[in-house]
Amino acid sequence: MPRDGHSISRKQISDNALKVLYRLHKSGYQAYLVGGGVRDLLLGLEPKDFDVVTNATPEDIKKLFRNCRLVGRRFRLAHIVFGRDVIEVATFRGHHGESNEAISKVNAAGRLLRDNVYGDIDQDAERRDFTVNALYYSIEDYSIRSYGGGLHDLKNRTLRLIGDPETRYREDPVRMLRAVRFAGKLGMQIEAHTAAPIKNLAGLLKDIPAARMYEEILKLFFAGKAGQNLRLMREYQLFEPLFPLVEAQLRDDPKGPAMRMLTEVMHNTDARINEDKPVTPAYFFAALLWYPLQSRAQDIASESGLTSYDAFYAAMGDVLEQQCQSISIPRRFSTPARDIWQLQLRFERSKGGRAFKLLEHPKFRAAYDLLLMRANAEGGNLAKLAAWWQQFVDADDEQRRELASGGNKGNQRNRNASQRRRRPRRKAENSPEAAE
Repeated sequence: MPRDGHSISRKQISDNALKVLYRLHKSGYQAYLVGGGVRDLLLGLEPKDFDVVTNATPEDIKKLFRNCRLVGRRFRLAHIVFGRDVIEVATFRGHHGESNEAISKVNAAGRLLRDNVYGDIDQDAERRDFTVNALYYSIEDYSIRSYGGGLHDLKNRTLRLIGDPETRYREDPVRMLRAVRFAGKLGMQIEAHTAAPIKNLAGLLKDIPAARMYEEILKLFFAGKAGQNLRLMREYQLFEPLFPLVEAQLRDDPKGPAMRMLTEVMHNTDARINEDKPVTPAYFFAALLWYPLQSRAQDIASESGLTSYDAFYAAMGDVLEQQCQSISIPRRFSTPARDIWQLQLRFERSKGGRAFKLLEHPKFRAAYDLLLMRANAEGGNLAKLAAWWQQFVDADDEQRRELASGGNKGNQRNRNASQRRRRPRRKAENSPEAAE
């Protein structure tokens, strides 16, 4: 598609991406903007980042850019660093030929463990995942090259995998999550042939490194489409391999508090993202894992004879350890999640003077939000507790003192006054009674 046939302008591309494209082109290499950046620009969206592809090898790229660092073993990439902005540059991928474990390796299940086979643009397009990502914007003549009917699928909002779906999913099971994410983000329908193998192959996600899965979770649930992505993940049975403890709760009670909590977490996360408010994985995981935590604490208490308080603390470690087997939660988020959990116990014991001290805790606000969410999910006495805390948080200092004392100042004075009236009156020394 020539320049006059599409809407993309260089003004829409970041200056740093243009610098990389022009330097590669002037040095005699092919250079294209590729994938999501081109796709989003054609859809009228603002790309999150701009990726570049070229026939220059990673080593060639490093020679051209002093601000370049080479990363990755499975896929060798060049990162061109401009302060906080990083332009990712990849070399055209090629087809695997004779086995050479130094550059390519596939395990018994068909998953690519190493993929540093280089080729040309046509081969690179065949190696891409979805047709709507096989779009290349040329810096040479500003044209767009589309492969596999990418432009047609983009127009018709169809998400179609390039090649045999089962083979491609086995090469990289994360492509199943990417299918869900793109369908939710772009409002696309997953083409039937592309969707067909997903349920049967969902278990392959258990073999993906937990650190990589954490990054995928951020993309799925922290981009304003959490609710829709959750629905699709459960429809295609992709949620259970990532959150087995949560899914077990949902199976046991499909309409219970765990499901209501999960739905509200996704709704609130989307609302905050869409309002440009901050979100934190610490709160997200604390809320998602609350009911698995409660269930595990009850099991430990009944099996070991520990007090409910000690069992709760033991369960925190167990739940986080199990969750981190599928999604590696960084300690900078798992530690605050523990704090949020611990404060749930203190809410029940801090309705008097301790309430002021609890209010000063650094994680009070997150813990308080979780308390309100739990109350919405469960109701009953928990709703009454949450209502008291909501009143306490919204009150001024004077009102808080009254709430913490269990009443108001007027009642307190009246009670003391009645006690004073019941005391026996002292007799004056010169009174008739004293004389007798």
